[in-house]
Amino acid sequence: MAETLALNVLVIGGGGREHALAWALAKSERVGKVYVAPGNGGTSGGKIENVAIGHSASDFAKLVEFAQTQSVGLVVPGPEQPLVDGISDAFKKVGIPTFGPSARAARIEGSKAFSKDFMKKHGIPTAAYGNFTDYNEACEFVKSATFDVVIKASGLAAGKGVLMPTTKEEALEALKSVMVDREFGDAGSEVVVEELLVGQEISVLAVSDGYTVTSFPAAQDHKRAYDGDAGPNTGGMGAYAPAPVATAELLQKIHKSVLQPSIDGMRRDGFPFVGCLFTGFMLTADGPKVLEYNCRFGDPETEAVLPLLDESCDLAEVFLAAAEGRLDAVPLKFRDGFSATVVVASGGYPGSYAKGRAIAFKPTAADTHVFHAGTACDGSQVVTAGGRVLAVTGVSDTVQGALDRAYAGVATVSFDGAFHRTDIGFRALNQPREGLSYADAGVDIDAGNRLVDLIKPIVKATRRAGTDSDIGGFGGVFDLKATGYKDPVLVSATDGVGTKLKIAHETRVHDTVGVDLVAMQVNDIIVQGAEPLFFLDYYACGHLDVEATRDFVRGVADGCVQAGCALIGGETAEMPGLYAAGEYDVAGFAVGAVERSEILPRMDDIDSGDVLVGLASSGIHSNGFSLVRKVVERAGLSFDSVCPWTDGQTVGQALLTPTRIYVKPLLPLVRRRLVKAMAHITGGGFTDNVPRVLPKNVCAEIDAQSWELPPVFRWVKRAGNIAADEMARTFNCGIGMVLVVAPGDVDDVLTTLAEGGEQAYVIGRINAANEATQGTATTINTDAW
Repeated sequence: MAETLALNVLVIGGGGREHALAWALAKSERVGKVYVAPGNGGTSGGKIENVAIGHSASDFAKLVEFAQTQSVGLVVPGPEQPLVDGISDAFKKVGIPTFGPSARAARIEGSKAFSKDFMKKHGIPTAAYGNFTDYNEACEFVKSATFDVVIKASGLAAGKGVLMPTTKEEALEALKSVMVDREFGDAGSEVVVEELLVGQEISVLAVSDGYTVTSFPAAQDHKRAYDGDAGPNTGGMGAYAPAPVATAELLQKIHKSVLQPSIDGMRRDGFPFVGCLFTGFMLTADGPKVLEYNCRFGDPETEAVLPLLDESCDLAEVFLAAAEGRLDAVPLKFRDGFSATVVVASGGYPGSYAKGRAIAFKPTAADTHVFHAGTACDGSQVVTAGGRVLAVTGVSDTVQGALDRAYAGVATVSFDGAFHRTDIGFRALNQPREGLSYADAGVDIDAGNRLVDLIKPIVKATRRAGTDSDIGGFGGVFDLKATGYKDPVLVSATDGVGTKLKIAHETRVHDTVGVDLVAMQVNDIIVQGAEPLFFLDYYACGHLDVEATRDFVRGVADGCVQAGCALIGGETAEMPGLYAAGEYDVAGFAVGAVERSEILPRMDDIDSGDVLVGLASSGIHSNGFSLVRKVVERAGLSFDSVCPWTDGQTVGQALLTPTRIYVKPLLPLVRRRLVKAMAHITGGGFTDNVPRVLPKNVCAEIDAQSWELPPVFRWVKRAGNIAADEMARTFNCGIGMVLVVAPGDVDDVLTTLAEGGEQAYVIGRINAANEATQGTATTINTDAW
């Protein structure tokens, strides 16, 4: 039985990263053999075996043939170049599961220009930038930049294509060296010039199957060659994990604002990412921003994070699940504690260095691992074969303990010219233990203040007679006298958006529900004959995402402009522990005014023979979404799925179409006394909302043949197998507002509404009621639906 269950794995590459991967994969009870192509001086023994095949594009056919011959059931490419060249595609063509992105998805690392444009498109926080293929245009950008810049070769440059000038003169010289002198070859044919970000860096390695994304502990590495972060940049001289600066709250924010949107964005753009997405972050004063994406495991971060895997976690099962699109079924678990990795390098690195020097090894203590990077075998002797020769990792309950074990491990290896940094982990060790603040409890007052500054101009755009819409005070002020009402009655309304918010949470589209919130209040106010005057909102969350909240308020302001009311204040409540990450709830409060003699409904005027006029809705509006979400789930769709009832949108985008606001087209009718009553069709549909405005001596009859049931409702009805009566008492079914109009005024009302841009229909009539039908609304001919 064990033979049939054995999984043979092929790891492609020959560095420290690949040794760590092979070591971790070999721990799986299910794995029979781990082949490493081409491997190094340490990747041989036990389950692990070297294969003398390279990984350039010309080697792909040999690797595929080897994998087929040896019944390989999982391929794990290590380096970026073969991924960019399409090695995963080569294995997938023959049906071998591969934990690594396609060539299209690997562009996220293969072209820095592509990745920056991707971040911009999908709202991923990153530095300001410009992409250039023209040297002179790049120079002009640098000269005009108001910030310090970083110069990046867009293509792959073995981790060395980033230049950090300190003056404009140095920046222009850096451009010349990359674009003209071709210091990095073809990788410099296009450059990214971006803003220099300031703060601490962290690296997050995340596993994805194209949908789900789950992360390893965040790491911090050391790029400079020498102590004190001195000397030239290298591929990395050491790392530790988890980085104490990467708090749980910060990692939640990174997942929500970067990792999941990145995975979702790549899938939506047609190149789903399967494999390890390695993202470098700068922790700026404005929050974490992406420095770069990598399409593979980092080095030496991999050597630091893999020893933190819990003994119960089978890495081979995790990789296979990701390759097969079922990552959500296999957990990625880690032990408590810290790891630290110290790289032992050849003298002269990252410049020229000697190779072939014999390496001596002594036994290491428990929880210490020596991963080979630039090594080879000369007979039975292991010798140096690269700049970074060994990566020594220690694991302990504390950062200091992990470092002590790593450096003790370094002392067990030696070769001529060896050197290493002696200050790995200094940031973690020097991080002060500060007293607790409100921010430590999860409430960021500074973020709240930044939000107010961001939304002030948005709110200001809603000003109208009675208020200037300045915010930031203790209360909103409105001067009713300035509106010109003679004998006003105030009309108020309060409501929320309901479970439509769940779709906004999942799709991270927040502005449309802001419009919904306003619509639910102002449409209720206009049915009383009142003009909405001012609005206040309430936004509650577990963690304040400034950008998401700004987008929501922008939607509220848009709704207020549509309704002609002013946004004069609100409340943002950050309540850690009460709401899950990425979730929030909202409520609104609106006040309008109407002359006392004009209040609706005028029930004494409503009589048998009056006509019902229906105004078209924009979609489902904001009611019935608990049922809608259930239908979407039953249909096997997600909110990212292609919408089945309209072209060019996802399900989520279509369902987030905001509620129509009817205030401006209806006010002229109200002031001309052409409307006797109005019913806003919300929760309860026609069945429950129309009777709210009827006297007891009449009833309403609504003819479902009077208008065409919109496609979204047809789909919901069919996909959910929902009865017509249930549709009529749950949804607006395409009619968002119903007016009661005298027969002689119908043509005038329809013409006025058409001139105001509204689609309106005669949908029914008022009839005399008997004891059984008094004050009711009945929908007939629903078989037309």
